[in-house]
Amino acid sequence: MSTLSAFAAALAGGRIEVVDLTAPLSAETPVIALPPQFAQTARFELEELSRYDDRGPAWYWNNIRTGEHTGTHFDAPNHWVTGADGDDVASVPAARLVAPAAVLDLSAEASADPDFLLEVDHVRAWEAEHGPLTEGGWLLYRTGWDARSASQDEFLNADDTGPHTPGISPRCARWLAEEAPVIGLGVETVGTDAGTAHSFDPPFPCHAALMGSGKYGLTQLQNLALLPPTGAVLVAAPLPIVSGSGSPARVLALVERG
Repeated sequence: MSTLSAFAAALAGGRIEVVDLTAPLSAETPVIALPPQFAQTARFELEELSRYDDRGPAWYWNNIRTGEHTGTHFDAPNHWVTGADGDDVASVPAARLVAPAAVLDLSAEASADPDFLLEVDHVRAWEAEHGPLTEGGWLLYRTGWDARSASQDEFLNADDTGPHTPGISPRCARWLAEEAPVIGLGVETVGTDAGTAHSFDPPFPCHAALMGSGKYGLTQLQNLALLPPTGAVLVAAPLPIVSGSGSPARVLALVERG
């Protein structure tokens, strides 16, 4: 049996499970809120064109309006000024959209401290237990934040000082971008940076470092709790928007069971 035939048989027989890591996309999907002096991303909207009626008797369809970075989405290198000359989302090689995933679970720490930051030492401790990060793979950072995704207020967790959500330290962001073998970082929060990252030096270090190194981001993931620390294969499927800085994406994980 060929490799692909064996894979298809494992899917059909349930030995490989497909886990959906994508948040439902609707008008209620939380979106990032920037300071009022900056342009804001659009919430997802459906505009009905016809629904089996005089506008179209046999078909139902809609126009959609959304920001590129709304809901579960993919960040391309040109999303940030440091990657301005890098790939747009349509130029990301298709082969890089299917890759192994390492899952780091820091949900207990993030539950105790919403401003918790991932450090290089956390990744090194994970590697000591599970082995080195895979060349060309994804690092998925589980914080449990997907449990808040039904509420804009709970998801952004903002007060008078701004949003408070877990993220990555500046040193860890540089390490992931410059030294770690991964192609990108996936998170459960609204963006790859911490809520307080506007005050870091440099500001928004995860975006700046990853995009500037030609790496990618995935945000607003769900169901990372269903994945093993190693062994899953991630399938990220953004729309190939020409000149786009990112796209809502369907993100799936393939997990071998039993």
